Amino acid sequence: MKEFPAVEGAEGISTPRIAVILPCYNEAGAIVQTVRDFRRAFPAADIYVFDNNSSDGSADLAAAAGAIVRRVSQQGKGHVVRRMFADVDADIYVMADGDATYEAAAAPRMVAAMLEDNLDMVVGTRKSEADEAYRRGHRFGNWALTSLLKQLFGRTFTDILSGYRVFSRRFVKSFPVLSAGFEIETEISVHALELSMPVSEMLTAYGARPEGSVSKLSTYRDGWRILRTIITLYRIERPILFFGSFAVLLAATGLILATPLILTYMETGLVPRFPTAILVTGLMILATLSGTCGLILDTVVRGRREVRRLAYLGFRAPSDFARRD
Repeated sequence: MKEFPAVEGAEGISTPRIAVILPCYNEAGAIVQTVRDFRRAFPAADIYVFDNNSSDGSADLAAAAGAIVRRVSQQGKGHVVRRMFADVDADIYVMADGDATYEAAAAPRMVAAMLEDNLDMVVGTRKSEADEAYRRGHRFGNWALTSLLKQLFGRTFTDILSGYRVFSRRFVKSFPVLSAGFEIETEISVHALELSMPVSEMLTAYGARPEGSVSKLSTYRDGWRILRTIITLYRIERPILFFGSFAVLLAATGLILATPLILTYMETGLVPRFPTAILVTGLMILATLSGTCGLILDTVVRGRREVRRLAYLGFRAPSDFARRD
């Protein structure tokens, strides 16, 4: 078993309080195995199962396996993560799905990496040799969305949709969860990138679901929601680029349409196509408004980012967990 470093502070020697947090929805065929696997990985940790209106007895099975069960009535993984982050108190949080697909034995290595390098998040990048571990289209969708995130934000993770992550306390308690569904992993990734948090990735095994466990992810519906979330976050976090792109496009269109009008006016002193002139004027006004919106919103975003950064810095780093008041 991996030994975590003890830290000596004002209250003596201490080890981090680790909480394993598992969202669960109709995982009767896998939740017991998941709880047992993480209990072997962390014998002294608190293991929480947040049940999201399961109708197959998952909550009772998790409780019988030794987990602390909480119920979340609002349907959706984002709502579950919001409750987990708000209700659970620990120094380090290990989040995985309740479907027994993630390698629980890798979690101690992820925690050790966090403590060693004073990180705020370690992402368990999935690697699977079994084709049945992924549903049709999921590999391509993950690659496409990860690539898009890199193009828009300049940086990304290898696997932005991985639900296997280790968080520091200051990440969890300063993260304003806004998503409702499976787009929560994208929101988490963008939050870490925009605040330039120290993060890392670790390759972990990813297996097929046990018999009786079915994926709740809809390839097309949830894929569209994740894509929409990426674009929305880009608009919110990078408004000057988002609205500036529209401003450049509108201005370029206006200039292309205006060029023959200007040349004709210089030659004859007349404006023969008056409707086109009105259209050009409208396009340039819209371009100016779009650019101005981008500049104003960029100032607002900077202020919001500073507030989030200060909230984040209000919590101690992972290596300081022993120095509690």
